Amino acid sequence: MSAALARLLAGGTPDAAAIDAFLAAHAVPLVAPEGATFLYRGAADAVYLRMFISGLPAAQPLERIAGTDLWSLTLALPAGSRFEYKLEVRRGSAGEWILDPLNPHRASDPFGANSVCQGYGYVPPEWTLPDDGARTGSLERLLVESRHLGPRAVDLYVPARFRRTRRYPLLVLHDGGDYLRYAQLKTVLDNLIHRLEIPPLIVALTESPDRLREYVGLDAHADFLVESLLPAVAARLPLEPDPAQRCAMGASLGGVASLHAAWRHPGTFGRLLLQSGSFAFTDIGENRRGAAFEPVVRFMNAFRARPGRPAERIYVSCGIYESLIYENRSLVPLLQAARMDVRFEEARDGHNWQNWRDRLRAGLTFLFPGPLWMVYE
Repeated sequence: MSAALARLLAGGTPDAAAIDAFLAAHAVPLVAPEGATFLYRGAADAVYLRMFISGLPAAQPLERIAGTDLWSLTLALPAGSRFEYKLEVRRGSAGEWILDPLNPHRASDPFGANSVCQGYGYVPPEWTLPDDGARTGSLERLLVESRHLGPRAVDLYVPARFRRTRRYPLLVLHDGGDYLRYAQLKTVLDNLIHRLEIPPLIVALTESPDRLREYVGLDAHADFLVESLLPAVAARLPLEPDPAQRCAMGASLGGVASLHAAWRHPGTFGRLLLQSGSFAFTDIGENRRGAAFEPVVRFMNAFRARPGRPAERIYVSCGIYESLIYENRSLVPLLQAARMDVRFEEARDGHNWQNWRDRLRAGLTFLFPGPLWMVYE
């Protein structure tokens, strides 16, 4: 139990006015160095914390404080942690998953929204917030014709102060729209470029209408990126020709697609940025992730047998609260043994867009160090 809640209860059962005053004066969850206390107020037969943390029980019960309609659960939590959750409120035989009504912190993804527990010491990075002083890049649409996947619309991020007399590094990004919507990608790029932490980049924001087919090691998708997308972007905008100035990037299955494209077309992408990659393989027994991941398993088994050298420098990140942490950890020594420059970062977070957002600065500055020598007009 948190110290603040203990003080509320020290004088006996609090009345409704005392609870009202307590909730008005405290942010929920109640966060302390040793953990977080979750609260719910209302009539219910049972209340559960539904955490999206691998390795812990999916549902942990809150206990009702006798004589009140206040429920609580204290969870030990390492400092710096962040995770997403919902509350399950049960009344009779009916149960409902809801956002925490006492917690204003939210995170969105393609499936909706979750409440966010920001553990002791976690602060959303300031470089993810809009900066009025940062010049903003623009987005423009490019239609890419392809014999591999048919025509595809791709959005291009063009940095502020773009000049056709310069050549720019290229970042090819999977699930680009989701990165824009849920990971504040454009704001992050504008800020990091403005602060000279990374050079001005062109970013090709790709999408897939069928990720479970195209992002699982499909040769046609890799060929589309290399043989259709890259020439189309180069025809539109001035790009650096050096593969060291070209990066493929993605999260989850997008990480698989990025690694596969670089492996199938060695020497094309000198950089890779892989976030929580769904790198399923079978040297630890049967495929634990189901039939949909069989193509990933085939690719990863082949890659692990013959990794080659798909890139020169690779940034890999994963949350310790997600089930993919084993696969991502095991990938790092394999890449290092193949003489690739690898940086691996673990976060106290889960499989979600804000985790990936919070790692963007570390990943991009490692792969594209900032042009501190550059003087802009």
